Amino acid sequence: MNELASPLWTIAEIVAATNGYADGVTAQAVTAVSIDSRDIQPGALFVAIKGDTHDGHDFVGAALDAGAAAALVSADRAPALGRKGVIGVRDPMKALEALARAARERSTGQIVAITGSVGKTSTKEAVRTVLAASGKVHASIKSYNNHWGVPLMLANLPRNVPFGVFEIGMNHAGEIANLVKMVRPHIALVTSVAPAHLEFFPSVTAIAEAKAEILLSLEPGGTAVFNADHDYLHVLMGAARRLGITNIVTYGFDESSDWHIGAPRVSDGVTHATISHEGQVQRLALRVPGRHMIANATAAIVVNALVGGGAMSAIGALGQFAAPEGRGETLRLGNPKKPLLLVDESYNANTASMRAAMEVYSGITPPSGRKVLVLGDMLELGPESPNLHRSLADAVKATGATEIYLIGKGMAALRDALGDGQVTAHAESVEQLAETILGGLAPGDSVMVKGSKGVRLAGLVRRIRETFA
Repeated sequence: MNELASPLWTIAEIVAATNGYADGVTAQAVTAVSIDSRDIQPGALFVAIKGDTHDGHDFVGAALDAGAAAALVSADRAPALGRKGVIGVRDPMKALEALARAARERSTGQIVAITGSVGKTSTKEAVRTVLAASGKVHASIKSYNNHWGVPLMLANLPRNVPFGVFEIGMNHAGEIANLVKMVRPHIALVTSVAPAHLEFFPSVTAIAEAKAEILLSLEPGGTAVFNADHDYLHVLMGAARRLGITNIVTYGFDESSDWHIGAPRVSDGVTHATISHEGQVQRLALRVPGRHMIANATAAIVVNALVGGGAMSAIGALGQFAAPEGRGETLRLGNPKKPLLLVDESYNANTASMRAAMEVYSGITPPSGRKVLVLGDMLELGPESPNLHRSLADAVKATGATEIYLIGKGMAALRDALGDGQVTAHAESVEQLAETILGGLAPGDSVMVKGSKGVRLAGLVRRIRETFA
């Protein structure tokens, strides 16, 4: 069979990979693997994992009724479910990981793994965009980068796809090591090291060491790719050398980078920069603002070169690259002659990404009205949280925002650092300020919303979009 005709998995392959048994399964194969009964597609395999708040076994019936070809369930729970069409295994989560390992084992494609304190998802999307010019790409969706997201994305890896791109996240030491053992990349890319998840680490150096775990399962002859624009490159380089990795490539604005990025400039909403490598200079034009986005795009150019692609094909593909939702997506809402300009940075935040986003926002001029800034807490920063929030004061002032709203307990430190009269309002939850913010916005204004996911600013962004659409 050709690639398009081949099923993702046959039932026999699933049973063999998971050491399970099939009960009343009439389908011969499955087309996808899912852990969410709400978006199950006909012909998919539903895996009944137990999460923090829900147990997938409670939704097996809904998944099968929606057209799932089979459900992967715990063998000791199967009789009580009273349904045919199940594959019984000892532990569905472990079975999902077994499927992931089997998918990686049979893959003939080039595999890329991406981690970093900032820019993982945007870089992953840039890499996916450039590789698609050379062949079919299977890439992690959204930010499926944790203990269930990575094996789920791997289990969905088609057997003959030329490229696989996987995002790997962490908030504890050892987490990346466990996940990359399944991914086994040919290219391991670290986008950055910054103060993130400090609640679980004694220092930023420890965070860098945890990011370096992505190198532990690099395939023989594989390549480590590092952004050079942070203070912990030496930690990553040291880890690579201790592991005997000789293929190491750096990129960034730092002049010592193997792929050096020239100072960017913005013209008519397009960010321009030069990329220099081994005496060759390429010009990159990106319709996404920000130095950090130029760096993310350059990472994609590097990956494309490592898999044998041409620089021009990568640069051409990046002309269509757009910021992922919640990570710098810029929207013009309402009347085109007098829109509300919304910059959506609501997905996540640490000091590095906060500064990068505010640097971009400082260069944005409202269509005709005021400049509004909504900042939420940076979470998981531990004892350093007050100092790190306080350190953002200069970046906030540099944005030129005339209305500043702060949300979360941690933002009290920034409020105090900005001083009296600088902050329009501060509250501990977005619900307390949502109506005030919405009521104060008007066509012609610009507003940037930035904070950690746990602050729930995405709901505010949704309401702004609905209000001004």
